Order: sequence, then structure tokens, then C-alpha cells
Amino acid sequence: MKNEKILVLGGKGKTGRRVAERLTALGENVRIGSRSETPAFDWETPGTWAAALEGISKVYITFQPDLAVPGAKEAIEGFTAEAVRAGVQKMVLLSGKGEREAELSEQIVMNAGTGWTIVRASWFNQNFSESFFLDPILAGHVALPKSEALVPYVDADDIADVVVEALLDDRHNGQVYELTGPRQLTFPQVVQEISRASGRDIPFTPISMEEYARMLKEFQVPDDYIWLVNYLFTEVLTESNSIVTGDIEKVLGRKPKDFSEYARETAATGVWNPAAQAQGAVAHATSG
Repeated sequence: MKNEKILVLGGKGKTGRRVAERLTALGENVRIGSRSETPAFDWETPGTWAAALEGISKVYITFQPDLAVPGAKEAIEGFTAEAVRAGVQKMVLLSGKGEREAELSEQIVMNAGTGWTIVRASWFNQNFSESFFLDPILAGHVALPKSEALVPYVDADDIADVVVEALLDDRHNGQVYELTGPRQLTFPQVVQEISRASGRDIPFTPISMEEYARMLKEFQVPDDYIWLVNYLFTEVLTESNSIVTGDIEKVLGRKPKDFSEYARETAATGVWNPAAQAQGAVAHATSG
């Protein structure tokens, strides 16, 4: 184990889990920042921050649910001040590509007086297997607005690899990386790729933002989540934000994972197989 200790916030989430696994495999001393850990870390309970930061040299910062939400800037402000007091020397912040509100939090990290790297990620491939687009895929019918928006989806594995490089190599200090996949895809194209990889026929229906918000309300999705979804669809799915970058190749010396590869790998896990998911749920319910 190395002498320095790295705190991974959201260490059980999409990128945090992968970052923690990679760092641990490299022999790094890792602390997971999560409500279920000891010491616990909770963004909504600032009193937990000092204990989680004790003895920490570097931090990977992920904020839930998104840096664009009201209150995120103030939380990042308070946390970075606490991190500086604790003697943290390096912070790597996961940000959203094209999110103007998130850039306010980036500036706080940049001006904190420590080493820093900003990792701005495009929408994740894993949104379709570990997040909000999984349910409609399992239901067998995807209906979304902005059906023609082009998105250069990026894989969480690639993000994690870049974050680990940024944490461990000071060459990345003071850098802002914009991470995308190798090509742009529309929602219908994504659903087609998933249909092909999973061997299922999953139709796609374009709908308006109003219809989508109404549908989320009917499914009793909380209002603050609906606000975030509306923000992401209107502010992030824009032409200027569809540009493919070469930053993954610049940092890692290899090309990013293509969505087709992600779809093949994910289909093989059975996560898009409704029957397999139902069997898993029954097994889980009866095992207790």
C-alpha cells in the first residue's frame, strides 16, 4: 500500500466504484465516501465530511445527483474548504460536459489552492444499463424527447481510467479534460444497437418534452428529478455539445470504447433480459 490515502466520493456509483476498484488493484490506499461506510460520508450532512477527509491526500469528487442542481455549488464550496483544512493536496472533479451550472463548481475546485483536474464527461453508456434509461429498455418500449439529438456517449470504464491517471500522475494537474466516445448517436440509434446486441425488438417512439415530463409524473418520479431531466435534455443535448473530442486518447494513449462494444458486453451480462431480471428479483426476494 502507498503512504497517501485517496478518498473516492460516490465510491459505489457508476464511476466511483470503477475508480476505487482500479486504485485498489494498483495497491493504493482507498477510502470509500458513502453513507454506508465507516466513517460515513453524506453530501446532505456536512458534519460527516471532516471524518471522511481525515488523513486523506487526494480526493475524487462526484456529486449526486448532478452538479447542475440547486445547492450543488454551495456543497462543493463547503467540501473543498474542508478538504483544504484537512491537508488534501489534489482534487479530481467529475463534471458534466456542456453544463454551465457545473462550471461554477469547477471554478471552486480550480481556485481551492490544491492540485486539480477537471473531468467533464458526456452522457454515459451506462445510463442505459445502470441508470434512468434501463427501465424502459426492460419494459420493451423506449419513448424519449430530442430523438434527433446527437450524443457522443462515453463509457464509465474509460472515465474511470482517466480519473485514475489524473489522481496518480501530476502531469494532469491544471487540466480540463472533455471525455466523449468515438462517435455520435441519436436515441433511436442507441435503442437499435441495444436491440441488436440483446436479440430483442425494442421500438422507439419520439415524444415531446411535455409528454415526457407528464409520463415521469405519472410514474411518481420526484419533482426535483424531473427538473434535472428537463435541464439535461434542454441544456446538454445541444449541437455545440455533440462534438467528439480526443481527450481519452490523449490521456490514455488508446481510443475510447465504442457504444457497440459496450452494448455487446452489457447484453452478455443479462441486464437487458427481462426474464433474467425477473428471476433475479424472485431469487433475491426468497433468499431472505
